[in-house]
Amino acid sequence: MDSPTCLSALTIAGSDSGGGAGIQADLKTFAAHRVHGLSAITALTAQHTRGVVAVDVPALEFLRAQLDACFDDFEIGAVKLGMLANAGVIGVVADAMSARRPPFLVVDPVMVATSGAKLLEEAALDALRRRLIPLASVLTPNLPEAELLLGRRIDSLQAMHAAADGLLSMGAASVLLKGGHLAGEGDVVDLFADAHGRHEIAHPRLRGGYRPGRSEVLVLDHFGAAPSR
Repeated sequence: MDSPTCLSALTIAGSDSGGGAGIQADLKTFAAHRVHGLSAITALTAQHTRGVVAVDVPALEFLRAQLDACFDDFEIGAVKLGMLANAGVIGVVADAMSARRPPFLVVDPVMVATSGAKLLEEAALDALRRRLIPLASVLTPNLPEAELLLGRRIDSLQAMHAAADGLLSMGAASVLLKGGHLAGEGDVVDLFADAHGRHEIAHPRLRGGYRPGRSEVLVLDHFGAAPSR
């Protein structure tokens, strides 16, 4: 059997039994844009709309096998990282990204679930800063995640601009800082920043209900949601 020629996107993240985030949300987004979706599962989570019930992290050798299987047989145009759980997982993923050098890498530093459950061990923060952020084409933290990465509060739009500078200094090529956690009743303002400048993106605040993340769509924007080339 010949290797697939279709350009693919790979999500490396946790599995969400509730289907609203993680691998499941990424693959649904890829499919909606007619992009072939690949996956490497970093963690198994039991969760629903009310919270995370349990988390199990598979053996690192199994994660490594998943990554090798994807990269050895598919033309991968972009990779999106999500929940990485601990320093060991980050090490395996960072080794693979350094060796394989995908054309576009989205690093979504998933640390805390919407419900408030912690999804990244404290010891893994330094590994994330040192090994993965410098490889990122775009880093997509929300405000609580950016605060953990930087070690300071972000409580205003002005502070978001300063935070974007701090995140860029960690080595990411660009940053999309998601402002939904900023206090206020008006529009949500997200901030995109790279070496060329800053761009504020305002949009109406969504209220109520279960809202999965949206960073996965950034992968698709890179190659125009085209399934092949």
